[in-house]
Amino acid sequence: LRRYNLITIKTKEEIEYMKKAGDIVYKTHMYLKDFIKPGITTKELNDLADDFIINKCKSYPSFKGLYGFPGTICISVNEEVVHGIPSARKLKEGDLVKLDIGASYKGYHGDSAYTYPVGKITEEEEMLLRETKKALFKGIEQVKPGNRIGDISNAIEEHAKKYNLGVVEELCGHGVGTKVHEDPNVLNYGNKNEGPILKEGMVIAIEPMLNLGTKKIYMLDDDWTIITADRKKSAHFEHTVAVTKDGYEILTGDWR
Repeated sequence: LRRYNLITIKTKEEIEYMKKAGDIVYKTHMYLKDFIKPGITTKELNDLADDFIINKCKSYPSFKGLYGFPGTICISVNEEVVHGIPSARKLKEGDLVKLDIGASYKGYHGDSAYTYPVGKITEEEEMLLRETKKALFKGIEQVKPGNRIGDISNAIEEHAKKYNLGVVEELCGHGVGTKVHEDPNVLNYGNKNEGPILKEGMVIAIEPMLNLGTKKIYMLDDDWTIITADRKKSAHFEHTVAVTKDGYEILTGDWR
């Protein structure tokens, strides 16, 4: 494992471990999505994820106890942007629910988030989901050796601007490896040709968080849940991506 500027370059073997971790995260998403219906509680979804990752996949949930987080996965509903704590809250028709899932394999992590509609949602909300997901892939398309982190950030911001979506600035993507959060930070706004240069073997999580209204956010009294300042709905999509010799590889399954 070579280091420069605190950014770790992974070996092929390490990236294989991260692919295994990423596959567990992907499978957990695929498993949980069938349970996302009106009436289920976020705690029930959390417990299904816990059982699946630990007992079915013989893995460990990366977020369980991370920095003291009181759940196994982050479940954020509607105006909650990220870091929602699983609870007795029941999902209802028209909700947007974000599942942010991490899992580890041989000490290496995978991290991916997806926003799911609960039943029927509005056209505006469909646009929010569609274009936030597209913004993620616009960012991913910038991943190749020689490009810079700012190229990813700029691609996400430019796409969001086309649809007047609020780009959350205080939260960002990050490096991934033996820790869930490593250098570098991957902002969802910024300028091309700025930031660290991408090199083969870097692994990063890219995760646009876009809002239907203001970009402004604040934290609830639980010291975890982040919500939009105007209480309008937010979407979050994330993949863990490795920089390859000539481009990128998505390590957390391709639900494009």
